Parts: sequence; C-alpha cells; structure tokens
Amino acid sequence: MAADNSKQFWKRSAKLPGSIQPVYGAQHPPLDPRLTKNFIKERSKVNTVPLKSKKASSFHEFARNTSDAWDIGDDEEEDFSSSSFQMLNSKVALATAAQVLENHSKLRVKPERSQSTTSDVPASHKVIKSSSDAQLSRNSSDTCLRNPLHKQQSLPLRPIIPLVARISDQNASGAPPMTVREKTRLEKFRQLLSSHNTDLDELRKCSWPGVPREVRPVTWRLLSGYLPANTERRKLTLQRKREEYFGFIEQYYDSRNEEHHQDTYRQIHIDIPRTNPLIPLFQQPLVQEIFERILFIWAIRHPASGYVQGINDLVTPFFVVFLSEYVEEDVENFDVTNLSQDMLRSIEADSFWCMSKLLDGIQDNYTFAQPGIQKKVKALEELVSRIDEQVHNHFRRYEVEYLQFAFRWMNNLLMRELPLRCTIRLWDTYQSEPEGFSHFHLYVCAAFLIKWRKEILDEEDFQGLLMLLQNLPTIHWGNEEIGLLLAEAYRLKYMFADAPNHYRR
Repeated sequence: MAADNSKQFWKRSAKLPGSIQPVYGAQHPPLDPRLTKNFIKERSKVNTVPLKSKKASSFHEFARNTSDAWDIGDDEEEDFSSSSFQMLNSKVALATAAQVLENHSKLRVKPERSQSTTSDVPASHKVIKSSSDAQLSRNSSDTCLRNPLHKQQSLPLRPIIPLVARISDQNASGAPPMTVREKTRLEKFRQLLSSHNTDLDELRKCSWPGVPREVRPVTWRLLSGYLPANTERRKLTLQRKREEYFGFIEQYYDSRNEEHHQDTYRQIHIDIPRTNPLIPLFQQPLVQEIFERILFIWAIRHPASGYVQGINDLVTPFFVVFLSEYVEEDVENFDVTNLSQDMLRSIEADSFWCMSKLLDGIQDNYTFAQPGIQKKVKALEELVSRIDEQVHNHFRRYEVEYLQFAFRWMNNLLMRELPLRCTIRLWDTYQSEPEGFSHFHLYVCAAFLIKWRKEILDEEDFQGLLMLLQNLPTIHWGNEEIGLLLAEAYRLKYMFADAPNHYRR
C-alpha cells in the first residue's frame, strides 16, 4: 500500500503522464491561480493519505518513481477518463461557470445604461458599431448563456499569456519604443562605429546597459573579436572569413555520412528541431539546414569536445541578431526564403565565427565529463551559501543538489530559463564584460537564483523545489527585469570576485 501511494506523487494514472498540478513555463499557460488554489485546497481535504507518503524525499527516489512517466507509447494510449482528470475538470469548470455567470449578470446592467444615454443623443450624432463588433458581442453573450461550462479561455479578466513572447518585444514593461535618451545612445554608437579606429573599451562601456537593435549586428561582431576595430579592414575581413567558412563546408560537410562522423551528425540532426520549437523561424527547413552545417563544422574542427547537447542553443542569438540586419519586421515569423542567397550565406558564416569565438572561452564546459560546468556549479553553491544561507540550507534540508538544476544554467547559459529576447539583451552585457560568458555568468546565475528566494522557501518538498527551479516564470520578462538582474550580478561580482575568501568557509 505504501509503495502504491509513493508512486502517485508524479502521475495519478498509469496512462496519463505528468503531474496534474499546473507548471508555469511548460507547453501550456498556467491555470488561473485563484482556481488552482481553491482546487488544491479542496483536493487536500478529500485525500486521507498523509502528505509525506506522496513526496519524494531524495533525488534517487524521485528518479526511481518517475522513470516510466514518459513512455513513448503513452501519447497514443492516453485515457482521459481517469478520476483525477475528471475531478480537475469538474472543479475548474464549476468555478469558471460561476465567474462567467456573475460577470454576465453585471454586463446586463450596462447596456440598459448605455441605451438610456444614447437615446438622449441626437440621431445624427449616434455612434454605430461596426457589423463585426456587433456580431462579436452577440456571439460572446449567446455563448455565455448557452454554454456556461466553457473552456478555461472564457474566464473573465484573465490575462492572455502567450506561449512564446515576441523576440522583438524588448520593452515588456510598457516603456515607449524609443525615448530621447535612447536616440542619444544610438547616435553615440553610430559615432563610435563609424570612427576610423573604433575605441573598443568605450564601445564595451556603452554596450553594458544594452545595445540598440539598429547597431547590434556590427557591435556584436566587434565585441566578439570577429571584426577588426579599423573600419578600412572590415570589408576585406568579412569577405575572407566568409569564404573560409564555406571552404570548410566544401571540404568537410560531405564527411557527415562517413562512419566515424555519423553519430555526431545524427545527434545534431535530432537536436536541431528541438531548438526553440515554439518559434516558427527555427522550424523552417532552410534554417535547420544552416544550423546543421554550423554545428557539424564546429564539431569536427574541435575534436577535444566535439558536439555536445546544448551547443545548438548557442547559435540562435547570433542567428537572430544577424538576421535582423536584413529584416525590419519581427523575425520570429519571417520566411527566410525571401532573402537572397548572399544574405543567407553572410548570416550563416557570421553566426558560425561568432559562436566559435564564444565557445573558445568556455570550451572546458563541453570537453569530456564537462569539468568547466562541474567547477562553476560548485562555485555557485559556495557563493549562494555566503549570500543567502537560508536558501542554501533549505536546499540541503530537502536534499536538492545544485547540479540537478544549475547544470542546465551553465550548459545553456540560462537560455532555457529566459525568453530569447532576454538572452539577446543579456549577451549585450556578457560581450561587454571581461570573461562575461565564463566568469560573470556565475554571478548572474547567483542573482537569478536569489531572485526567486521567496518562491523557493515556500516550497517544502523535493519535488516542488525541482519543478519550480526547472520552470521559473520568466515568460513576460523584458529589458527592465534583465537590467535589474545584471545590476545585482555586478554587485555580487564587485563584492566577491576580487575577494574569493569571502565566500569560502
């Protein structure tokens, strides 16, 4: 009996994978928090089994109990008639229906007022709704009356949460698109970039708080060391490096079918469709072919590490930034077949060289046993133990190891935790910082972890902590949130980087 109960904490039905509790940041938007809270409270009253028997007390137990939770055949044989699933739907549906009916009853009062108001207005000045608006309002009211137990989308006053926040939505907190200050900054960037020899120190200083979209491609090329500071040499350098890259393609790319490269190419081919799967840009066959060439050429030119899962994510910011040089509109839905062959070749080659420059500084993250990541995770643990001992002890109490959540933070440079637009803004600063990707990233991870201290301390079991740390709610983050995160990271670096004994026990 105890064994049966312990297996219930992850999946309530053998044929229904996944927890029934909503996970923010997963495939679907979260349930309404008010409904979720009520449902959990009522459900806890019904359950007679003690809570402790349902929780995983350690990582080994967690892994053992969930090893079969995602069987390949589950999707084909899903049984949605399980009692737990029905209970969830009925609770949500009843609460939704009550809110819809209440909201509808309030709305019925408003038309009477508006009719009395419009009746006083002369006929010549009467505002007439468009036929589409009238039809929409009729349809919505009829739907509420005929079908109160509607899907969750009919909740009143519930904000719509997009599955993928737009890449171009840099000001998620509602700031105007271009202020006077931003125009002044853009002008300063243009002056720096057009000078005969660009002052790279000054360019780094200006780029730390973010690079304007209009000058980001050339700024990134300069900060990564791909382009020379001298303006006269840039055109020839670009031409030479692009030809060199496509020389590698001609020389090595056909070898992907050879036996000793087949495993590498197969893994790349599997990982590419998983790269930002919800953004249409990265699901285009032409884009996936470009990524395959970039990753395969890099892998065979760096045999010490070869291709490692996670490197595929590191191409995307460069690709999006260099694509934005040719695209005015939002790039996430742009069809790259509209670009000329020369443009696509330039984007591909520049993405390859800039990604290579980045990986040169963190290659020990991807060599055998990934020692670079192991060291960084250990350093993060030591740092957090000094910054916030309460959070550190909370992890120890529930046997949460830093490697279980921070490995991905180091391996993917927080790309799986943040929207892509935030990653691009973050990399503006990383490229401005000395050893930004290899050293400053540690302090960003520490600041990022402490940002969620309240939510972490509210979780009182292993499973809840791990689910939280792997699905942090950052989908609506923008420049303001990233700016605050970087400021805190800089403060931590200032306090601890030059005084490592401060965080050693």
